[in-house]
Amino acid sequence: MITVWGRANSSNVQAVMWAIGELGLAYERHDVGHRHGGNDTAEFLAMNPNGTVPVVRDADGEPLWESAAILRYLAWRYGEPPFWPAELAARSHIDKWAEWAKLNIAGGFTAPIFWRVVRTPAKERDEAAIAAALASLGRKLDIAEVQLRNHAFLAGHDFTLADIQFGHILHRYFDIEIERPSHPAIESYYDRLAERPAYREHVMISYEDLKVG
Repeated sequence: MITVWGRANSSNVQAVMWAIGELGLAYERHDVGHRHGGNDTAEFLAMNPNGTVPVVRDADGEPLWESAAILRYLAWRYGEPPFWPAELAARSHIDKWAEWAKLNIAGGFTAPIFWRVVRTPAKERDEAAIAAALASLGRKLDIAEVQLRNHAFLAGHDFTLADIQFGHILHRYFDIEIERPSHPAIESYYDRLAERPAYREHVMISYEDLKVG
C-alpha cells in the first residue's frame, strides 16, 4: 500500500497520483496542505522538513518528497517498459524529456501564470508579467509541438514517465482564461490524455477552492 499526503488539487500531487493510477497501484491519500493544513505539524515535518506536498511512503519505507524523485521511484519500482525502460540510454531519453517538462513547462506555468491568474485577485494581477510568462512558456511549448507532430507522446511513440511530467499541467493550461498560441499537435495530445481514466480521475478535477477574486 502506498500512502500519499497531499491535497488532490495540488498539481504536484496530481502528477504523482496520475502515475499511481496508470501503474494500477493500491493507495490511500490524505488531504494535507493549503486549506486542509496539516503540513506544519511536527509529525509531517518529521517526514518532510520543507512542509510541502506530496509526501509518499511505500509500505514501511522511508518517506519520499519532491514529486520528480517520487515519480522516478515509482517508475523504478513498479514501471515496466516502455513506461520506464530497463536499458540505460532509452531510460535516460525519457528522463531527459521528463526533466525538461518539469523545469520548463510545469515550472513555467504554475507560479508565473496559474498563480497570477487564478490565485491572485483580479485588481492585483500583473498583466505585463503574465503576458511575458505566457510568451516564454509558448516558446517552450513550441519545442513540444515539434516533438508531438512526429510522435504520439512526448518522448516517442509510447506513453512514458515524460508524459506524466508534461501532461499533468495541460488540463489547467487549457482550462484557465488566458491567450494561448496555436499548438495543434499539443491540443490533439491533450485530447488523447483526456481519454485516459487515470488522467480524468486525478488531473481533470476542480481547482475552484484555489481561486481568489
